[in-house]
Amino acid sequence: MIALGAVAGNSPAAFAKARPVTTTLTTVRIWLPSPGAAAAPAQGAKPAGLTGRAVPMNRVVLPDLFAVAKHEITAAQLAKLAKLRTVRNVIAVDGGAVRINGRLVNVIGVNLAAFRSWTPPQTAARRGIWATLAGGGFVTSAAAAKRLRLRTGTSYQVAAASNPDITFGGTAAFGVPGVDALVGTKTSKELGLVPALGVLISAPDASLASLTGQVRAVLGTQKSQFVSLRPADQASQAGHLPVDGNVPSGRPASYLDLFRASAKMYCPGLSWTVLAAIGQIESGDGANNGPSPAGALGPMQFMPATWSFWGIDGFGDTGPPNIMNPYDAVPAAARYLCAYSPGSSAANLSAAIFGYNHASWYVAEVLALAHEYAQVYG
Repeated sequence: MIALGAVAGNSPAAFAKARPVTTTLTTVRIWLPSPGAAAAPAQGAKPAGLTGRAVPMNRVVLPDLFAVAKHEITAAQLAKLAKLRTVRNVIAVDGGAVRINGRLVNVIGVNLAAFRSWTPPQTAARRGIWATLAGGGFVTSAAAAKRLRLRTGTSYQVAAASNPDITFGGTAAFGVPGVDALVGTKTSKELGLVPALGVLISAPDASLASLTGQVRAVLGTQKSQFVSLRPADQASQAGHLPVDGNVPSGRPASYLDLFRASAKMYCPGLSWTVLAAIGQIESGDGANNGPSPAGALGPMQFMPATWSFWGIDGFGDTGPPNIMNPYDAVPAAARYLCAYSPGSSAANLSAAIFGYNHASWYVAEVLALAHEYAQVYG
């Protein structure tokens, strides 16, 4: 969990007594000063939420690394990060911990138009979420909403630099482990979040170790902490890949094995990493089975009409093919991709992915994520 430290209700003395927890790449715990101590912006600071390169709304940016600094990241540092050879995009975010219903909540504040492109496709497509944020509301992860017992449409007092009542707009996946809640720039300022506390970086061609070293060098002595945002890393470290731990002998017992077996059995020549990328992008490997706004269902997000033709029983299942069953859905996706990809060329592979979802940004995202899976799992 990323513990950003309390923004309100704590004196500097309280933070002096706090003991940061030893961290790993996926665990970040830092302590922030109170709003009064952090109110003065760093010299030449760049407003949070601005990107090193313009990000059009019709594409998705794949984040690879989240760096959280101890103090505000300066404009000069953001510019250096954006110019790193392997870095494609950079976006700064505000950050801090507030209290909702008496409990600490890690919040990031963002430029909504820019950050939307960095979120998982299922989240980016939910117009209602973004409308709520634009109107000054907040959204949380599903786990945070359950822990805080939040109800959509209800206003809650948020204890921070000020104590405003803010409307809860529902839950969404942000793609950043440890972040409980999200607000827009205006609400971020009202709450007193620390400007440009963190930075999301997209650098799909860089090794994580190399990228982390380069970012650490730019941020210098700020004692930054780092979180891998690569889905393969998150899945393997957080245990999100299992399909069923009690499957009959001979059937894949994890999504990782299921993707590999499905590609081999139902589309020889197709890299399993493409199936894995589609499964992660479409549903988070079964974490969000829909229905989507368009009506797609299941771990591979088939439209019911498409499923009626392409759905199959896989790996020993019997009865009507089940769109919600990964043992049917993943093999069906492999079979569907094969129909669109008669050869093994890059052009045929792109055409197959485009056939799955008619959007050029989707093709680029699947290929980039497949590349990351190949790097991690070989």
